[in-house]
Amino acid sequence: MMDTRCRCGWCNLNNPLYVAYHDEEWGVPRHDDRMLFELLVLESFQAGLSWETILNKREAFRAAFDGFDPEKVAAYGPEKTAALLEDRSIVRNRRKIAAAIQNAGVFLDIQGEWGSFDAYLQHFTEGRVIYETGKASSPLSDRVSADLRRRGMSFVGTTIVYAYLQAVGVIYSHDPGCFLYRGMG
Repeated sequence: MMDTRCRCGWCNLNNPLYVAYHDEEWGVPRHDDRMLFELLVLESFQAGLSWETILNKREAFRAAFDGFDPEKVAAYGPEKTAALLEDRSIVRNRRKIAAAIQNAGVFLDIQGEWGSFDAYLQHFTEGRVIYETGKASSPLSDRVSADLRRRGMSFVGTTIVYAYLQAVGVIYSHDPGCFLYRGMG
């Protein structure tokens, strides 16, 4: 039986992975630091590409980046970097790979300071979910992006951070008309 529910306009209905991501994951509040790190890395790799491209390679990224264990990723040296650059199953961008490694170290520093990366993220909104649609950045993503960059992360500009905050449920942005739309809080 065909699923005819209306979804956000960006969701490619011909890609079952994308539909599942939209229906079950995007915008759902995430509090597990490993998942928060995974999505941060994937959003960084998405820069200049489509999210669908990254989503289609997600399992390969998980394998290549040791299940997105930030401690393992932060410890990558030249041999692992070279292996990632040769891995045709992922996006082989030297700057993005270097950023993932650097960002893992900063992620761990934030965990040490705040107790968890989730606690760090939640402090920006005092644990509230922000309801808004039709944006690519906001004052919230500007603040989070600036703080992450100040701490030493890269590939975390305001647009990437906005998409990340949507993905992990800090910002809830399902389109009006989507079966998951909940209004503006």
